[in-house]
Amino acid sequence: MLINSYTILEYNPFKEHILLILKTIPTTPGVYQYFDKKGTIIYVGKAKNLKARVLSYFRNDTKHNLKTQLLIRKIADIQFIHLNTETEALLLECNLIKKYQPHYNILLKDDKSYPWIRITNEEYPRIFSTRHLIKDGSQYYGPYPSGKILKELMDLIRHLFVYRTCNLPLTEININKNKYKPCLNYQISLCDAPCANYQTKQEYNQTINNIKELIRGNFSSILKTMKEQMMNYAKQLKFEKAQQEKERISLLENYTAKTAIVSSVISNLEVYSYLPSEKSIYVNMTKVVNGAINMSYTIEVMKKLDEQDEYVFVSAIMQNRVKMNWNSKEIVVPKKLDIPTDYVSQTIPILGDKKKLMEFSQHNTLYYRNQKIKKAKILDPERWSNKVVSEMQKDLQLKNPPHHIECFDNSNIQGHNPVASCVVFREGKPSNKEYRHFNIKTVVGADDFASMREIVYRRYSRMIEEDKPLPDLIVIDGGKGQLNCAIESLIALNILDKVTVIGLAKKLEEIYFPFDSAPICLDKRCHTLQIIQHIRDEAHRFGITFHRDKRSKAEFHTQLTDIEGIGETTAQNLLIKFTSVKRIQETTLEELVSCVGKSKAEKVYNYFHNKS
Repeated sequence: MLINSYTILEYNPFKEHILLILKTIPTTPGVYQYFDKKGTIIYVGKAKNLKARVLSYFRNDTKHNLKTQLLIRKIADIQFIHLNTETEALLLECNLIKKYQPHYNILLKDDKSYPWIRITNEEYPRIFSTRHLIKDGSQYYGPYPSGKILKELMDLIRHLFVYRTCNLPLTEININKNKYKPCLNYQISLCDAPCANYQTKQEYNQTINNIKELIRGNFSSILKTMKEQMMNYAKQLKFEKAQQEKERISLLENYTAKTAIVSSVISNLEVYSYLPSEKSIYVNMTKVVNGAINMSYTIEVMKKLDEQDEYVFVSAIMQNRVKMNWNSKEIVVPKKLDIPTDYVSQTIPILGDKKKLMEFSQHNTLYYRNQKIKKAKILDPERWSNKVVSEMQKDLQLKNPPHHIECFDNSNIQGHNPVASCVVFREGKPSNKEYRHFNIKTVVGADDFASMREIVYRRYSRMIEEDKPLPDLIVIDGGKGQLNCAIESLIALNILDKVTVIGLAKKLEEIYFPFDSAPICLDKRCHTLQIIQHIRDEAHRFGITFHRDKRSKAEFHTQLTDIEGIGETTAQNLLIKFTSVKRIQETTLEELVSCVGKSKAEKVYNYFHNKS
């Protein structure tokens, strides 16, 4: 059913034209294209039902984000391509995105920057790397996501096989006319000189076929051929050539040893995993050929219209298969995706080798994300800190950026040795020298609420007395109860309106604000929650350490620690050497001096002998 009014079109100068198109949308599968006033494609999408999908952009009851509203206001024309199946729509969408690169579509890195291996369409083909694809019948292998990977492979091919690198127009006619002479490469055994007819066309093309098998990852067939050739040379007593073949076999085996062997049962498949973040997702793509990992790399895909993570993931998979020329019939993914079953088979692994492959892919995704964050912090720490602080201000709706944050936590065991901790973060980083411990003085027993009230009051009353600047944000480890007690102390000090205070509940990581009964739950991937969790965990660690030390000191008590000037360490050293207080009492002064020194030895000796 069509809707007569479309509020998002109110600011669109092409409103009447768009409304007319919306009333004639077909219900078939296909691809829709949005054009701006200049006739440029700004968005391409596919749908099982074009009418339902396109109208979802314009309905009144649909809540769109700002980016999507901006897209819709720029639409000057809509065109449709009708197709028979959803699979056809999926493939066409991917090809159109690759061709036109619309501004609002999710885009992977331009494939022009990816290197390929080119085998030319000649009687005596040449092999080299290139970044330009020419439609002249040449065969292209790749693309390769890393120039380093390609260089290693090309170096291996150069060491294993002898082939020409010259640009001569070699044909059987020219060769039979004796137009060419062997060059330096022939002299140093890098070419068998097919130009001078020292190598037949059949032999040369066999070498090229072996190179193709190597590029495809079929190492086993090449090794088998090379071993057979080595044995033939040995039978013919051509021991020098047999040794050369043996060295080539060793070189290839060393190269394949670097490749992770997954399973002899698994043939060809692709593995995809992703790790979402706030404005992008990280996608790992792994190719398995003949049971071995042939290629694996990770990319970051930016969201353009705040799309769902799974949608971005599917788009990345489709574009990768087109760009990298991957066409496995099976893909391994972490969950069921909206991809037609007649296009590719999906496997969600639970056990076995495919599960290990998924874990491998996920590990590489996490490693890539962490390394990127670390590099950003190292290369531009100030910019990273400003970014984190700005995000916290936005997510928590603070008046001022939280450059200075403090967090409080209590620690006790059934009311014994109650202590508290205060940790300080500046610019999103720990400021260890400003950490503080508190011994609870006014509270008896296990009363976290009263303890929180005491330490907050003591902390900020002292800061006021010393005329120190108050923090921009105070984090209380606990829910509404602890937060309310902290608020009472801040009210008593008349500074509640000068600071922002929040409580972090441990169970669901909910954030409570003063005088608000309903908590908020931040996205667990956002930096704001991660920083708050970090400072909470740091406060807990710092408090537990202090509590453990205090409890340890309270539990270690001996007659030696009653001696003035004798501490716990000295007492332990004496007991370790003499095993008991009685033996220490009977020990001579000289033996005590050899253990703890003259000054402390005299105190211990005089204490026992004067007392006796």
